[in-house]
Amino acid sequence: MSIVVRTISDQAYELMRERILTGSLPGGSPVRQDAIAGELGVSKIPLREALSRLEQDGLLSSFPNRGFVVRSLSAGEAEEVYQLRLKIEPDAAADACLKVSEADHVAAREALTMLERELERGGGDHMFLNRAFHMAIIRPGVGLVTSQIVERLNVLAERYVRVHLEPVGRDLRANAEHRELLNAWIARDPDLVRTLLSDHIRATLHDVREQLAV
Repeated sequence: MSIVVRTISDQAYELMRERILTGSLPGGSPVRQDAIAGELGVSKIPLREALSRLEQDGLLSSFPNRGFVVRSLSAGEAEEVYQLRLKIEPDAAADACLKVSEADHVAAREALTMLERELERGGGDHMFLNRAFHMAIIRPGVGLVTSQIVERLNVLAERYVRVHLEPVGRDLRANAEHRELLNAWIARDPDLVRTLLSDHIRATLHDVREQLAV
């Protein structure tokens, strides 16, 4: 059994990430490092490490003499991210379903169950668990480069997933789409996997467009 040791920087990263993804720190907000370091009881060094990681995730921007600022949601960015996902992710999942093991099937089922429970609970981890499920049906059957690209796009999509799921009932639709996708993936039906995942990504992008246009 492996033991995961979280550094102070890791803890600061996870806390700040959650605040950004849940909207507690909205787009355009400056990151006041002195106040946050004092609140968390940490020095600025691990906090800056955490903020640099969040910048790499596309959640923060840094400016000379201004420090870090939370990036605002952008319809243009959402369009680019989801169109890139459409070009890569459905084919990757379709290829993966023919190569994975029974253990991978179990892991994917568990990932979806955790996501469904978190959506039902209304917790703030559903964006991360959504990414975990999508990666569970791709990572085991593709190469490292493809896996890294897909995960990067899913990281960039996480705040838009929150926007997509805000209206009542969207979580139920997402659960149904995910469950149908998982069943096709476990059945090793690449054509159906490709179609279902393409439809799922397009539907999410459609919702995001509507939400951001309000």
